[in-house]
Amino acid sequence: MAVNVLWPFVPAAIATYYTLHEPRDVTTIFALNFIAMVPTANLIGFAGQELARKLPIVFGTILETLLGSLVELVLLLILLLRPAIDEMTQERNSKVIKDAILGSILANMLLCLGACFTIGGLRESHQKFDKAITEAGTGLLLIIGVALAIPAAFSFALGVPINAEGLAEDPAKESLIQNISRATAIILLFAFILYVFYQMSSHHNLFAAALVTDEEQDKDKERDEKKDKLTLTECIVALLIALTFVCLHAFFLVTSIDGLIEETKISETFLGLILVPLVEKISEHLTAVDEAWDNTPNLALSHILGATLQTALLNAPLVIIIAWGRSLPMDFNFSSMQIILLILAILVVGQFLRDGESNYLEGMLCIFVYVLIAVAAFYYPNDEGGSGSEGSGSEGSGTEGSGGGEATSTGEAALESATEHAVMLARTVINGLI
Repeated sequence: MAVNVLWPFVPAAIATYYTLHEPRDVTTIFALNFIAMVPTANLIGFAGQELARKLPIVFGTILETLLGSLVELVLLLILLLRPAIDEMTQERNSKVIKDAILGSILANMLLCLGACFTIGGLRESHQKFDKAITEAGTGLLLIIGVALAIPAAFSFALGVPINAEGLAEDPAKESLIQNISRATAIILLFAFILYVFYQMSSHHNLFAAALVTDEEQDKDKERDEKKDKLTLTECIVALLIALTFVCLHAFFLVTSIDGLIEETKISETFLGLILVPLVEKISEHLTAVDEAWDNTPNLALSHILGATLQTALLNAPLVIIIAWGRSLPMDFNFSSMQIILLILAILVVGQFLRDGESNYLEGMLCIFVYVLIAVAAFYYPNDEGGSGSEGSGSEGSGTEGSGGGEATSTGEAALESATEHAVMLARTVINGLI
């Protein structure tokens, strides 16, 4: 693929990290490693695709998506565990991780799905999806939206002050939110296991029939069959090499985040919500777009929904559970902006998937929504003061006199308004997806 021309950035990124001494040019280090992640992540996707062809179609598709999600899991775990390596503030890590989790879901649902609709629509006037894939996927997306909103709703209900890093300022209430997040993580993991069982066992035939039909109408089927295939050993070796480079570049990328923010004043929200997810999911995005171009929309949608569900049902819960085991501060207490963006994205995707067809117009609209979110994230300010306004409620930052009373009143009004809007959005989502 065209991304293979980026392989020279791999040794350049490694050499730059080890040769540049203090004061380091962190922008160069970040940029080189960001680009170098693209071909290495793509190699994981390619080797996973070759490995999937040697397995039953449903299991192969799930495994291929799982391997593609390894890049994301590696990045999230390095972000989570890095404080033990070089004392990076855990609070900033927590915010970037939560932004990256949400950003990964949004990138899959809006950017990748929009690109597939657009590319597929340029070759075919419209593409059709099988109900077995769309109904299960959109139903789980709705459950994910509800599950991830519960810890934030709990925080809003108690009026818990949230600092700039997304953690409750009251240690006792932060402990309650973490307990809810851990319970949510365990339930989401069980939901993932149930979904895999649903796909591979009880309803295997439904998914297999849809995917087999796609393979039969693959426009590049004959050309793909003539290509040389990797052996099982070659697939495993390629995966090991790619994972080694991914781990290196992910570590170099993460170590440059603090300096990058201080040097360029880039928005932390833009970094976590947009930039990190783009490199995390590049292999799934390239695979899905290629499948849409080949007129195999069910395979493309399986990769998109599969990657989204694995982020929300597997990778995010694993981060919470590992943080729990390491006694690190991490929870699902997303900000009101993040929850609203997630619910609106689910609404948009559910609406476009409801009729079982897609075209380039729907694809471009999805991309436009993602670009609007990126613009908002780019201009979202970094909080230098260390205390945020989320969930200020009855324990707002006001301390004395009328200033504290005004802050409390404002917090209560904001809480009431946010609750009303959340209920209205939930009703709209349910009506749109049912």
